[in-house]
Amino acid sequence: MKNNPVLRPTSLRNCQWLNLRNFALAVALMACLPGANSFAQNAKAAQSYLLVLNKAENTLAIIDPQKFDILARIPTGEGPHEVIVSADGKTAFVANYGTQQTLGSSLSVIDLVTRKETKRVDLGALRRPHGIVEAGGKIYFTCEVNRLVARYDPATGTVDWIMGTGQNATHMLVVSPDQKKIYTANIASDTVTAMEFAAAPPAQSKIMHIPVGKQPEAIALSPDGRELWVGHNGDGKVSIIDTATNTVKETVQVGEVPIRIKFTPDGKRALISDPKSGELIVFDSATRKQIKRIAVGETPVGILITPDGKRAFVATMQANRVAVINLEDLTIITRIEPGKGPDGLAWAGN
Repeated sequence: MKNNPVLRPTSLRNCQWLNLRNFALAVALMACLPGANSFAQNAKAAQSYLLVLNKAENTLAIIDPQKFDILARIPTGEGPHEVIVSADGKTAFVANYGTQQTLGSSLSVIDLVTRKETKRVDLGALRRPHGIVEAGGKIYFTCEVNRLVARYDPATGTVDWIMGTGQNATHMLVVSPDQKKIYTANIASDTVTAMEFAAAPPAQSKIMHIPVGKQPEAIALSPDGRELWVGHNGDGKVSIIDTATNTVKETVQVGEVPIRIKFTPDGKRALISDPKSGELIVFDSATRKQIKRIAVGETPVGILITPDGKRAFVATMQANRVAVINLEDLTIITRIEPGKGPDGLAWAGN
């Protein structure tokens, strides 16, 4: 009877080396397969990113929201103010507002997978695009100079709908998920325009203007759609509008310049940035009572809350930073330096 051969340590090392070599070869071959590149791109697209517009340098920064690393800075049009992301998280749309000297008239379309601007949409005579929202696969935006709301269809590459407000400095907007209601804050008219539709525009519609306080700019629709909160830059108050009747049911003193408002996903809290005081003000949405004021830095403007409601990001424009807030204990986790003049924020992914 023959003895079985003994596998000596040298043989073990040889086997291990062969296995490693075969594994490396398999990985190299997979990388050469036709679908390998698309697999890598899909993996990248599946991640979540914080997007920050740097107004002073005309860039969009893509940031890892866990490590807070700057992954890319992508050139945009002049004076980018607000940004929104497509429902699939793969494309960002930037409203290029312009500068004091130049009236902006374009949208930047940015591929978040390849991290490049793929298109600059020329809006022609539509000037000063600003507030921007995605709904139903289309991009709604205001044009401040023209006093209107317009809609861009990414599928056709055209502006397919326009509706005027007749009010001065139509600046920020919100759109209900079913596209049946649109509200705009009109800074120089001290009004909010309410547009209501039988279905998505251009369905039959009616329009009305709701008087509010001085210089309304911040605007936010509660998650249940029942209330619209509007911040007044001129008197430091917030008008709370009943969306069923389109009337102001309450006015609350908040701070000095409540320039942006965001609700947490559960609707229990409202976050309000005040660039004059340098604070993020946290309010209880139901009681209308202040919970805390957080000193975040010079000139806080744009606010973004993560989909899970655990963190908030606040752009502090003069400090060239974004403050990261823990919403569970209302403390500052860290600060990110995305570029010069950060303002508009958006989230890509889950």
